[in-house]
Amino acid sequence: MVMLNRYPYNNGHLMVAPRRHLASPEALDKRERSALDELLCGSITILRRVLKPSGFNVGANIGDVAGAGFPGHLHWHIVPRWRGDTNFMPALAATKVISQHLEANFDLLSPLFEELAAGRARKEHRRLG
Repeated sequence: MVMLNRYPYNNGHLMVAPRRHLASPEALDKRERSALDELLCGSITILRRVLKPSGFNVGANIGDVAGAGFPGHLHWHIVPRWRGDTNFMPALAATKVISQHLEANFDLLSPLFEELAAGRARKEHRRLG
């Protein structure tokens, strides 16, 4: 599944997670790994198309000492980045500046993820067909 991060580091900050609650990627089966890889790549493609970032940070926090907020809840972060997107607000005012509301991001990205899901469903149907 793909979801917007409730506490984003930047506009369009997504998280990609398996439906099964797992603590680490080696617990994923082959099908889950393949599906997650497709979602990671599809998410980056959609973010490039819609938000036009200069780059991305993509990563996972595995284990509480690595920053995982919920043990047993594996997910990857996809954070769009733009040149000069760092600002002084977190350092001076303990405040993050996000230039687009979460709901506006959802409205912008949701139709494209619906297209991605429909394409995956057609592909799976052909594979089983």
